[in-house]
Amino acid sequence: MTRAARLTDCAPLRLITSGFTRLLPPGLAASLLLLCLLAFGCGEEQDSVTVIRLAHGLPETHPVHKAMVYLGEHLAEKSGGAMRIDIFPAESLGSERELLQKLQLGGSIGIAKVSCAVMESFAPDYAALSLPYIFRDDEHYWSVLNGPIGREILDSGESVSLHVLCFYDAGFRSFYTVDRPIRTPEDLQGLKIRVQESPTARTLVNTLGGSAAPISWGELYSALQQGVVDGAENNPPSYYLSHHYEVAPFYSLNEHVAVPDVLLVSTHTWTQLTDQQRQWLQDAADESLTHQRQLWRRMTDDCLVRIAEAGVEVIRPDRTLFVAKVQPMLNDFRAKDPKLADLLNRIEATP
Repeated sequence: MTRAARLTDCAPLRLITSGFTRLLPPGLAASLLLLCLLAFGCGEEQDSVTVIRLAHGLPETHPVHKAMVYLGEHLAEKSGGAMRIDIFPAESLGSERELLQKLQLGGSIGIAKVSCAVMESFAPDYAALSLPYIFRDDEHYWSVLNGPIGREILDSGESVSLHVLCFYDAGFRSFYTVDRPIRTPEDLQGLKIRVQESPTARTLVNTLGGSAAPISWGELYSALQQGVVDGAENNPPSYYLSHHYEVAPFYSLNEHVAVPDVLLVSTHTWTQLTDQQRQWLQDAADESLTHQRQLWRRMTDDCLVRIAEAGVEVIRPDRTLFVAKVQPMLNDFRAKDPKLADLLNRIEATP
């Protein structure tokens, strides 16, 4: 977070008051002084602008990026221009893991949007949201995220200097591949599948019979194109907007996980804000979530149409085959981690 001072003086004014007026006709000197005052607010003490740098890994066409633009606009409006967000998309300031590390250190960025899958390496409770087939449908998904379980998971980041403003919808993730479609879990045998920097995501792909390969999002297109990996998994907007459909034209809507995104602010930044500034930021974030969910629904439907028009083979496999295949994985997680088992039980019990 930085404070960008507004101009409170200007060179023409200093020139005028330093004796240059003796060289000008009185009328011209007065006009020059008035011009400086109007253009730069010279001679008036004005408040500084609190500028927060926000970074993420998605392109500017993505609905999540558009929601963050909406956030910035509403924060500026609420604060009367006293607060501003500068957005750095497309991994221009680093991968999601690198952004989280920068938030913890404080200084270079103040806010980041990352996947909950990456968060689990920093706050273990987030692993619950990366487990397969724990949400019955979209309504159940938001009932959990907006309820006490979601709040508990969000708050778990405080101990590692990460204050979460809100979840963002990231839809349901499905597999896409280069050379052959995925119709059953057995079709993943022998395939190297890109996953996020998430232990749970790696375990999931390996459990289904594939070979998990963590690769940065920004490197994935070339990895698919060059055969470094045989496929990947993501939601329809990310699959389409990244142009991955050009090199991986088989999209299997098995919808194995629904891992939300989170909008985080560094606690170093959060503690420097006044109570009023925090309220402005939180209110703007909450409003951006409502807007983002609307954008997400429209974009998901549109992208499914567009990939089909582009020649992608869209497969709708029997999800029960995948659900049955991952049950040993879920049982193993329950047995090894009592806290995670409790979260899963409560998620299942949520209406």
